[in-house]
Amino acid sequence: MMKHVSDLAQSLFRVVVGMLFACHGAATMFGVLGGPMDGGPIPPAGQFPSWWAALIQLAGGALVTIGLGTRVFALVCSGSMAYAYFTVHEPKGLLPILNGGEPAALFSWAFFLIAVVGGGRWAVDRLLFTRRKQELVPEEHDDKPSFTLPQPPGDLPPSDPNWGPRPADTTQPVRHFAARS
Repeated sequence: MMKHVSDLAQSLFRVVVGMLFACHGAATMFGVLGGPMDGGPIPPAGQFPSWWAALIQLAGGALVTIGLGTRVFALVCSGSMAYAYFTVHEPKGLLPILNGGEPAALFSWAFFLIAVVGGGRWAVDRLLFTRRKQELVPEEHDDKPSFTLPQPPGDLPPSDPNWGPRPADTTQPVRHFAARS
């Protein structure tokens, strides 16, 4: 029971954090949902770092939300928020409460957690990986061996001591190699 609750919580955490991040990117890029968080204008296409940060937020947040490339994109999102914190917020003061960097710090650590633990049971990655794993692993059959042993030639019965694996030769001394000094 707890495993199912844990799986559900992990997936819900990924979906909520990814969706919030994607909304933040859409607001910055397109001026929807209240527009850019800082109240400034919509950044022109290609402007560094604002437009690129919004693109990472929108695309990365959407991909993390559905769980596609979860670990990689969560790490990219985490890094972009760490960059934002240290270049925009930290110069105004060390603590996030003093410099307005709480969202950047929280998003950075939340995405880092997602990158470490993965997307959870209900992520597209998990579905693709499970399907691929099933295709690569042959089905197991209880009634058939997965391989057949070679049959002895007709003139040698299977109980013949000259047929089959030989015991290790114990008459030869075992050589131990020592490091040369």
